[in-house]
Formats: sequence, structure tokens, C-alpha cells
Amino acid sequence: MNMGSKGKKKMVLPTRPDLPSVEQIIEDINRAEPNDPVFRLQIHNEGSHSSEEVEARYLQSRHYLELNEGLQGARVELTRRRDELKMVGESLEQSVAAVKGRAL
Repeated sequence: MNMGSKGKKKMVLPTRPDLPSVEQIIEDINRAEPNDPVFRLQIHNEGSHSSEEVEARYLQSRHYLELNEGLQGARVELTRRRDELKMVGESLEQSVAAVKGRAL
């Protein structure tokens, strides 16, 4: 039996803020300028990249975001189609059961 732990007060930690939603992150990225520090790349001892490289990285990041949005849309569409197929399958099973019931 551990008697020592009963006398200790619990330390109350501050609550963490809510994580930003995907929409909030995308909005922040969409508002970012190409010269935003997030899109600047620096290699140690080689200085910074040219503005063309920075712009290319920025555009690549934007392209990835667009692809991600497309994938999210495809996911929603596939979920809708899956649910539709599930309902059609259940209806078909009921029809088959009804036909088998009449055949007996």
C-alpha cells in the first residue's frame, strides 16, 4: 500500500489550445505570400536559395494542397458511392430472399 501518494496534491496543467482545422491551415497557406519565411529554404553554409527556387517550392506546396483537396473530394464521393452500393446490395438481398420465399 502506497501511503505517500495520498498526501500529494495533483498539479493542474493548463489546457492545450484546440488544434487548427484543416480549413484554417489551408486558409493560412492560401494567404501566405511567396516570400513568407515558411517557404524560404536555407542550406547551412551555402546561403539562401534564389527567388526562383523559393517560388518553385511555394508553387509545389500549393499544388500539393490542391491535390489534397481533390483527394478529399474523391474520398467524399467514394463514401457516398459505397453507401449507395450498400443500400442497393441490401435491397437486392431482400429481393432474392422474397423470390426464394415464393419459390418454396
